[in-house]
Amino acid sequence: MTNLFPSLKDNPKAAWLALAVIAAIMIALPLFAGQFGNGPVRALAMALLYVMLALGLNIVVGYAGLLDLGYVAFYAVGAYMYALLASPHLSENFEWIAKTFPDGLHSSIWLVVPLAAALAAFFGAMLGAPTLRLRGDYLAIVTLGFGEIIRIFMNNLNSPINLTNGPQGITKIDPITIGPIDFGKPFEFMGITLQSVQLYYYLFLVLCIIIIIINIRLQDSRIGRAWMAIREDEIAAKAMGINTRNMKLLAFAMGASFGGISGAMFASFQGFVSPESFVLMESIVIVAMVVLGGMGHIPGVILGALLLYAVPEALRYFDRNAQEALFGKELIAPEALRMLLFGLAMVVIMLRRPEGLWPAPKHGAQSAKAAGATKAA
Repeated sequence: MTNLFPSLKDNPKAAWLALAVIAAIMIALPLFAGQFGNGPVRALAMALLYVMLALGLNIVVGYAGLLDLGYVAFYAVGAYMYALLASPHLSENFEWIAKTFPDGLHSSIWLVVPLAAALAAFFGAMLGAPTLRLRGDYLAIVTLGFGEIIRIFMNNLNSPINLTNGPQGITKIDPITIGPIDFGKPFEFMGITLQSVQLYYYLFLVLCIIIIIINIRLQDSRIGRAWMAIREDEIAAKAMGINTRNMKLLAFAMGASFGGISGAMFASFQGFVSPESFVLMESIVIVAMVVLGGMGHIPGVILGALLLYAVPEALRYFDRNAQEALFGKELIAPEALRMLLFGLAMVVIMLRRPEGLWPAPKHGAQSAKAAGATKAA
């Protein structure tokens, strides 16, 4: 599956043609899905949101080789940052904010999203600093605990000062507004009326493209090569002069910033955030997306994210009808069946393809291919 798409270096025309076809499909997909209602388009938009999360975690797990089971904490930080700065919650609970902003606190996306990324990066560095000497299972346990601490904080910061509204969550979050486009309302473009979920889909698609470009640039940069050297052998990387401490902190901060941006987009898309959206299972699913797709390989991570989100969503619509058609009644609850198939898929993939569905090319494979072509010539 490694050579599924043509290489931009080996065959640029075919590569650009493939990219053009994929772009056309991605642009037309929500227009086609919109004929069946907002549900399928919403599922597509959420799938892109998980692609962003998986690409952010891929920096930590795939590039730097650091197992992070608390990644959902940065997702929560970004979501609550947007919710607090783009909703009336702070004005309703703090008198001085209500006096300063009599019309309500409705911050612009150009302010909130960079702040969400910066705050998540700060928390990422905070998580990375005390875990620099940890590896493997110990690192996984510490990051897992960090994710649970953030969720419990969000659940309990409603007294004595009501900052997060506790388990009730924050509502009335403003939709994103960019120029004349209000993402909470339909928008007409070239005679086509785009619904709110379709507008969010295209916004998430643009953000995914930007994050993919950043990942590609990081992968081919000196920083990316340093991360991969640490992943392969940290002692050897340190002996070669790589500052492993700074590189690890940078990996945690960079990956967390993408999680913060994704969280801000989630809060705006949902219009509501609560601690129940950031449970441990979310972190495990995102890690599974990276591992099952192919750690360190951008196309593999995207494939893993799309499959692990799209397949359970498809089962949500079809599993009950399928059971009734086959057995005349529902034997297994839809949620239980989804988790059963999810776990079974993970076991099968780990047994049959432990490197993932679409693993990264082996080191030296391209050089060997080029050498073979030169020898044949």
